Amino acid sequence: MQRFSSSKFTKIPSISYTKSIITRSSATSSSPSLSSKKVSDRIVKLFAIDPEGMKREIIGLSGQTLLKTLANNGLIDPESHRLEDIDACSAECEVHIAQEWLQKLPPASYDEQYVLKRNSRARILNKYARLGCQVVLTPELQGMVVAVPEPKPWDIP
Repeated sequence: MQRFSSSKFTKIPSISYTKSIITRSSATSSSPSLSSKKVSDRIVKLFAIDPEGMKREIIGLSGQTLLKTLANNGLIDPESHRLEDIDACSAECEVHIAQEWLQKLPPASYDEQYVLKRNSRARILNKYARLGCQVVLTPELQGMVVAVPEPKPWDIP
């Protein structure tokens, strides 16, 4: 076994750390792009009508998808599909947006329209239908009314 003498190694200078105290005012006074909003500032309250017709107030966060918000509030089964993946959408991802709120959303993409038409199975497509995984919540959507439709017969096991 070979022994190393200490003369072969150079000593690395030690790094010294200084303590700094971060106060609430200094932590929040940084530029808005670097600091994140408080969770309470990101809350978006919505109204969801479940398949039984009951209206419930639900809470989501801005930047979160409508689908994730519905799953977090127990209105859809998150195990039924991969959240936020348009290629994995099933009819359960379809939601109906109240008419007055539909115009406040960005237009549906080509992929979203294709999936909605595919899920309708050659039936007339509900003009208020959107995919929950494609609707991103913003503060402007506070109070939006969303209906979770009944499962389609072909989606029931």
